Amino acid sequence: MKGLEICYEDAELIIVNKPSGLLVIPDRFDEHAPTLKKEIEAYLGAKVFTVHRIDKDTSGVICFAKDETTHKYLSKLFEEHNIGKWYLGLVHGKLTPNTGSIENNLAEHPAKNGKMIIAHKGKFSHTDYEVVEEFKNYSLVSFQIHTGRTHQIRVHAKQIGHPIVADDIYGDGEKLLLSSIKKKNFKLSKAEEEERPLLARQALHAHTLHFDLNGTNYQFEAPIPKDLAATLKQLDKWNSEK
Repeated sequence: MKGLEICYEDAELIIVNKPSGLLVIPDRFDEHAPTLKKEIEAYLGAKVFTVHRIDKDTSGVICFAKDETTHKYLSKLFEEHNIGKWYLGLVHGKLTPNTGSIENNLAEHPAKNGKMIIAHKGKFSHTDYEVVEEFKNYSLVSFQIHTGRTHQIRVHAKQIGHPIVADDIYGDGEKLLLSSIKKKNFKLSKAEEEERPLLARQALHAHTLHFDLNGTNYQFEAPIPKDLAATLKQLDKWNSEK
């Protein structure tokens, strides 16, 4: 890992901009894989407490507590949905209407590990969304989640017919290539034998986290990562082409 991108740190908590491709904590399939929690503990030389999680291939802002009291307090805020959480996602197509709210129950797939489905007996989930910018075949969408279910945004994006770009579970899983944007005007450089994708992971970024701790109001934002920023730049260029 190149190094932690720390958004904020004090005696009680540490806020980090997680890169895509890194687990927050060990999962049941690979307990020895690198994790963000291990990286933070190595940096601090002390134990930290996991408050919440985001998917391995999702980038963005995440919070860890440095002591049990802060952990208990923040965990309660998350459990009671008293946390503000906003994500940016690049989705397929154009949304009509361009704002909306999705509510349903989510549960683990009975036969496929790591996949969630809409199920009557699942846990309640609630997501609001708003289009930030439209491109020719894609839309950049702001998602506010009021609950924190596994894969919540990804399932909800699929439900409304606009899956997250490069989502390999709820979308087509296809990496976004510059050639798919430029079409006829695309050419590989002489040094390249194979095209490198603009975006090789699901286009989802935890952008903003907001909460109140001991009477102090906190809001943290994680800058859009380079791969997603480069993709949006190319899509914007494509928009301006006739």
